[in-house]
Amino acid sequence: MRHCLLFCAPLLLALPLVALSGDAPKPEPPKPVGSVGKSIANFTLKDTADKDWSLADCKDKKAVVVIFVGTECTITNAYMPRLGELYKTYADKGVAFIAINANNQDTVAKIAGHAKEYKLPFPVLKDNANVVADKFGATRTPETFVLDAKGKIVYQGRVDDQFGIGFKRSGPTRNDLADAVETTLAGNEVAVPKTETAGCFIARVNKPKESGTVTFTKQVSRILQNNCQECHRAGQVGPMALSTYEDALNWSETIEEVIKQKRMPPWHADPAFGKFSNDRSLAGADREALLAWVAQGCPKGDSKDMPAEREFAKGWIIGKPDVIFTMQEDFKVPAKAGPNGVEYQYFMVPTNFDDDRWIQAAEARPGAREVVHHIIVFVSEEKGKLGNTRNNRDGIGNGFLAPYAPGDMPAVFAPGSAKKLPKGANLIFQMHYTPNGVEQTDRSSVGLIFAKEPPKQEVRTRAATQQKFMLLPGESNHEVKSATKFDQEVDLLSLLPHMHLRGKDFVYKAVYPDGKEETLLSVPKYDFGWQSNYRLVKPLRLPPGTKIECTAHFDNSSGNPNNPDPNKIVRWGDQTWDEMMIGFVDYAAVPKEEKK
Repeated sequence: MRHCLLFCAPLLLALPLVALSGDAPKPEPPKPVGSVGKSIANFTLKDTADKDWSLADCKDKKAVVVIFVGTECTITNAYMPRLGELYKTYADKGVAFIAINANNQDTVAKIAGHAKEYKLPFPVLKDNANVVADKFGATRTPETFVLDAKGKIVYQGRVDDQFGIGFKRSGPTRNDLADAVETTLAGNEVAVPKTETAGCFIARVNKPKESGTVTFTKQVSRILQNNCQECHRAGQVGPMALSTYEDALNWSETIEEVIKQKRMPPWHADPAFGKFSNDRSLAGADREALLAWVAQGCPKGDSKDMPAEREFAKGWIIGKPDVIFTMQEDFKVPAKAGPNGVEYQYFMVPTNFDDDRWIQAAEARPGAREVVHHIIVFVSEEKGKLGNTRNNRDGIGNGFLAPYAPGDMPAVFAPGSAKKLPKGANLIFQMHYTPNGVEQTDRSSVGLIFAKEPPKQEVRTRAATQQKFMLLPGESNHEVKSATKFDQEVDLLSLLPHMHLRGKDFVYKAVYPDGKEETLLSVPKYDFGWQSNYRLVKPLRLPPGTKIECTAHFDNSSGNPNNPDPNKIVRWGDQTWDEMMIGFVDYAAVPKEEKK
């Protein structure tokens, strides 16, 4: 959970495409019926305006759709626009829609703000003590239920199959909720009455145990501070805060699940190759402690064992910047993208420095995090122009200063090394926006911390890239190779593999002048939503003539749930439904006095 933050160079959740096409998936066999067939007795709950809403008021409706929601679940939020569309489709056909929030931590004010943000056109009710959730047998958000005219549950499960754990389709291949409503209106039996819901556990009222061998104050709080809170705190990319005992208690069931499944913390490097300073993987002892704490009933422990709060610079991971540069104009991100997406946007920001500066740390910050897919800040010395951020002597990587993406962390360079910001240079913001159904306004920034003295080494970025490839429809393991060669002695600092939604795996290898080969990094299961810059614990000295070879595989088949279109020939391109193959490398030339 530490460093829980993707970027698509020319990019993350996002992460967030074009509609999927291809062979229609085979219908799923019916799941165990769960609550299906159960009749729901009348209940009354308050809406966000403190007005009573009763199921009995829907006695003249042909069907009632009940959706259990939460304000902090990313999958739930991804479905909010879709639910609004379904309401508009069926409201005039005798179907009532209601949302119920049974999360212990979600206040009425928070629920009201959430409903307003997503412009929900139907009532949202607060289910205190999860009484109604228990009646339905609801376990997750956004779990949906369809009641027929007699109040009997005829469908229970997901909205559709567009969003899930580890994937985000550009459109659904199954419309489970809509199909269930249509079938119910026709007076027929729902063919698939139960589907599995991907999402967050409902945070039920939980009475914790008073004591245990693992407590929050003594062990769990420290694990969360060291591994989670950098992202899971107010104002950061994590969808929920994990700062207090109450936070951890409410999310304990989800914490247990993601730890058991090793989905969090997000780390994808094969431990057999390389040692990295930003390794997010959870130590075995910490993993066992978290699982034991949940199993023991989440005891709080003695308050005197509680550590001091971890201090974070307000709004900035790198600490307080020496200077902040912000886009000079707003950009309105539409609620929906056209067939070609939102074109990359470029914004120039002059620095107006009269002398060269050396950057020790740089952090790009989105203004509208929900719709900023990635930011890349480039340095350009072309006066008054956006400049050429790609085709120069170091290829795509030259001028590359700082990225933002859900999956990576800010650029922080070791003492004695820094990136150069020439006097009078411009900063170029490359912005990739992905609409989420709600119009947003963005004005992003980058914060810089300068080195206290000129560094011994200038950090540069280059890219081993291959733009000439073609992925044929249905190919599940297409191989693409790229390479870059160093003509001088350098210190290798970090490695950042980059592909898009069909990316499958990625390997960096050093081929030395004597023919010896060494695997530097292997990412056996590439995840577009968690792209990381793998920073070496210790710089690797490479002799002149060393070649960095990159090998990647792509899955353009229907077996890849993220694939925008398995029937399409895919080539290099900027948008996420195109592909890229880039092996970014941070390096520094070895100072003359250190050369052998």
